[in-house]
Amino acid sequence: MSLKVISYALIGAIVLILGVATYRYATSPARPLIFSPTQVLSSSWAMYKKLYVDPDTQRTIDRQRGGITTSEGQSYTMLRAVWQGDQPAFDASWQWTRERLARKDDHLFSWLWGEREDGTFGVLSEQGGHNSASDADTDIALALVFAYARWQDPAYLEAARPIIRDIWDKEVVLVAGKPVLAANSVEKTASSTFMVVNPSYLHPAAYHIFASIDTGHPWETLRSHAYALLRESAELALEGKESAGLPPDWVLINRSTGEMMAPAGGDQDTSFGYDALRVPFRIALDAAWFRNPDATALLKKFSFLSSEWEQDRKLAASYAHDGAPEVPSESLAMYGGTLGYFLANDPEAAVHIYNEKMLPFYDAYTGGWSPQLSYYDDNWMWFGIALYNGQLRDLTAHLPSTAFIE
Repeated sequence: MSLKVISYALIGAIVLILGVATYRYATSPARPLIFSPTQVLSSSWAMYKKLYVDPDTQRTIDRQRGGITTSEGQSYTMLRAVWQGDQPAFDASWQWTRERLARKDDHLFSWLWGEREDGTFGVLSEQGGHNSASDADTDIALALVFAYARWQDPAYLEAARPIIRDIWDKEVVLVAGKPVLAANSVEKTASSTFMVVNPSYLHPAAYHIFASIDTGHPWETLRSHAYALLRESAELALEGKESAGLPPDWVLINRSTGEMMAPAGGDQDTSFGYDALRVPFRIALDAAWFRNPDATALLKKFSFLSSEWEQDRKLAASYAHDGAPEVPSESLAMYGGTLGYFLANDPEAAVHIYNEKMLPFYDAYTGGWSPQLSYYDDNWMWFGIALYNGQLRDLTAHLPSTAFIE
């Protein structure tokens, strides 16, 4: 188990313990708990900007990781801003992203920015920060398409087009003749036998939207093969362990045969944890927006989550590939990320998770979370609550079929 998982779990445990006490206080007769989902989303968004978006530079800061900024963080801010209809925040975040993270040789984005050893700030190339992260590139492009749909400014769409094309050209790799989204831009030209893939980076709903914008690439084929990869990675025995039916954080894929195997240590593991918890959320969007039967079928396979909830009335922060809890603590990000599964397949449990594990952390009197959540928990709590309340719409749904024609 990586140090990242351990630290993430410890933060989650502290937040959950303090949150229970906060909930008891907030629901006392002197402080009635009265608020709407719209209030929760809008006020917690405002508080997030105060806590994690720098007022001078407008970059999203992960304060729990030494003040770094990731392309992932910028993409989350852009998505939340466009779903909230907050154009000033969206434009400011997008401007910083393209000015500070844009790469020189393509239209993708460097994944890591922060303070260097010499005290200057910039892309942390010595840590591989100049490489791309395909999930962030996808979410940035999707956010720009949504911005075009919401605010009807063609500049957003024109900015999205080359990003979408370069995601395919620089990050999609043919594996045994089938397109697969690699974790980054390095894998496309690497000579290694195995390619690194993060299943939680796969975003089938986005590919369906991209197919209307970039007709020169088979995005629907990538979408279909993404489901095949997710199914196989969730079912496959890895590291000699039978699978609990959940996708791993990371997996290696043989470029020639498509065979999967576990990563060779380091920060890449086969747990269902920090990364993989995002899979049910992304698949739930494809099910909700496009009624994709592949999405519905895959979500049903994650029934281990219902078993865990029924047995313990909680989920662990991280599970080994065989389903063994790796840490005793809970994680708010886990509840936010997996809520998509429960909404589709175990709605009664979804109601309990929402009301017992998520809402208690909202303080209607401050408009934020109490206690303060980490950058990652804050984002995935918000995404989960928004999904639960039907607030994450496909903003392109109202556009005519000709909207994306160049």
